Amino acid sequence: MPLQVTDYSWTQTDSTVYISVPLKGTRAGKVDILSSDEYLKVHFPPYLFEAFLSEPVDDVRSTAKVGNGVAVLSLPKRTNKLWEHLMINTNDKERKMEVRQRALLKYQEKLSSESRAKAEKQHAEKKYALETLMKIEKEERENIQKMKDTEREKTTAELAAWQLRQKQKAEESVQLKKQGDKQNKLKAMTENRQSICSDGDHRGNSEAKTKKDHLPAPRLVGTIQVTFTPRVFPTALRESRVPEEEEWLKNQAAARREVSADSEELKDLKAEKNPDWLKDKGDNCFVAGDYLGAVNAYNLAVRLYRNIPALYSNRAACHLKLRNLHKAIEDSTQALDLLAPSVTANAAARARVHVRRGTAFCQLQLYAEGLEDYQAALKINPYNDALQADAQRIRDIVQGTAAKPKTQ
Repeated sequence: MPLQVTDYSWTQTDSTVYISVPLKGTRAGKVDILSSDEYLKVHFPPYLFEAFLSEPVDDVRSTAKVGNGVAVLSLPKRTNKLWEHLMINTNDKERKMEVRQRALLKYQEKLSSESRAKAEKQHAEKKYALETLMKIEKEERENIQKMKDTEREKTTAELAAWQLRQKQKAEESVQLKKQGDKQNKLKAMTENRQSICSDGDHRGNSEAKTKKDHLPAPRLVGTIQVTFTPRVFPTALRESRVPEEEEWLKNQAAARREVSADSEELKDLKAEKNPDWLKDKGDNCFVAGDYLGAVNAYNLAVRLYRNIPALYSNRAACHLKLRNLHKAIEDSTQALDLLAPSVTANAAARARVHVRRGTAFCQLQLYAEGLEDYQAALKINPYNDALQADAQRIRDIVQGTAAKPKTQ
């Protein structure tokens, strides 16, 4: 049974009642206070202070301060007047129980109301946050679409300008050819006139010559030997790489001839179907730091020519810069598939792609996979000091002898 606190004190004004309850060494965190308009309880085990107030108070504006070993409660009065007593003078346990039950019910209703209000507030905040997020995402999508449209218009304008320059060059070449033909024709006509005049002056002498003298000498008969320089591959014949070299050249020629421009969008744009022009466009954007523009150029080139490995390799480099690491791995893998068979002609390209895919794996903290790509690059170019140093650092991380780099 709790011990009743009797050494409390109270004071009052016309509008407020102040009650001080000593806490007897109890910490503030273990004090439980319950207040209603007619009941007050301060519980700090094993002590209990209960007050059945003689007059009603405003429990909404009531406050409590706990500290320095005492709990001070400020209870605003409902009616501005001085009280004769703090508590009711009765020993009726049933009445006190009824007052206590009403106070507990009000307190529970207050907690329930506060909980509902808090839940409604949280729901409203979540709804507002979701609407704000959707609005931001919509704006971002609109901005990205605007950027794409701007880049498409810019690329289309550059393409039109390039085509116009090519057309002008072709027309100039045709004009120069016509002028050259005209000059040659005039020169031939002049020579003919001179020849006719010369023939008139010497016609008498010409009649004295025999017909045989005017005939040209017969041409000599002979045979001209034509030889073609055979295709020379840098790989030694003893390594038997000639079939692979021939297959590599055949694949590259087929890739150049293949066009996959069935998309209605490409037909509407009248896109340039020259892969070199599109690749140069992407390379220039990459050098200028416009990695998104470079990706767009390579995307269009890939949609037109799906079997050119350089397009995937360069797009992988752009994705690395944009930290689209999974896309960089996909493009590098596609480029390696297209760089088959492995021959000397594509060795440098294969080394670059292995390094790019290995870098993407390492940035994803997949160091074992990254080390495999760096080792593959070292097999192609074993004397590259930078590759050797990078591979050693990754090997130390895999073996646990070096700290893992922090990902950005």
